[in-house]
Parts: sequence; structure tokens; C-alpha cells
Amino acid sequence: MAAPVVHFEILGKDGTKLQNYYKQLFDWDINSDNPMNYGLVAKSGEGIGGGVGPSQDGSSSVTIYVEVKDIQGALDKAVALGGKIVMPVTEIPNMVTFAQFSDVEGNVVGLVKSAQ
Repeated sequence: MAAPVVHFEILGKDGTKLQNYYKQLFDWDINSDNPMNYGLVAKSGEGIGGGVGPSQDGSSSVTIYVEVKDIQGALDKAVALGGKIVMPVTEIPNMVTFAQFSDVEGNVVGLVKSAQ
């Protein structure tokens, strides 16, 4: 696959409640031992890892993240095809570089820079 889905994110008003729900529902190993209470879901088997936690504005959302070599190029292409930038390219040093756009139906999709 040219641009694989590599991460998912489930956010809501009560991150701890969501984490407990998904731990019980799917027996996910979720580690939220960090100041943001962002629960990292361990990758298991053939699945991908992800995150479950609180949203900044209290809204609920599910987002997939696609790995690309050129985040800005992908954002530009998304806009040219009728999408809109939700979050510009953002770098969290020593962790991740990512961005988000909404597609032509308003679905939010995340982009993650590949390590290459």
C-alpha cells in the first residue's frame, strides 16, 4: 500500500471513561501514564496501534492517520481535491510530525510523516 493507515485515535470528553470502555470491550492494553492522559493502545497481532483519550475541546471524534513522505504535499493535494486543512503540519520534537485535513464530506483524516 502506497500510504498505509498506521494509527487511529478515539477522543472524547472523558478520556479515562473511553479508555476503560475500550479496555473492557476489546481487552486492549492502554497505557495513559503521561501528563496528557493520552492512552496509547499497543499494537497487537496484525492490527495497528492507536490512542484513546480526552479531546482538547470536549468533542468526540474518531480519526485515522495515514503515513506519507511529504505531509505538506499531501495537504496541498487534499485541498486541491476539495478538502480543507484542519491542523497544519505540527511537530512534537522526538515524537511525531503530523497534520489533519477534512475530506469533501467533512471526515477528518490525519497525516503522519514517515521515518524515511
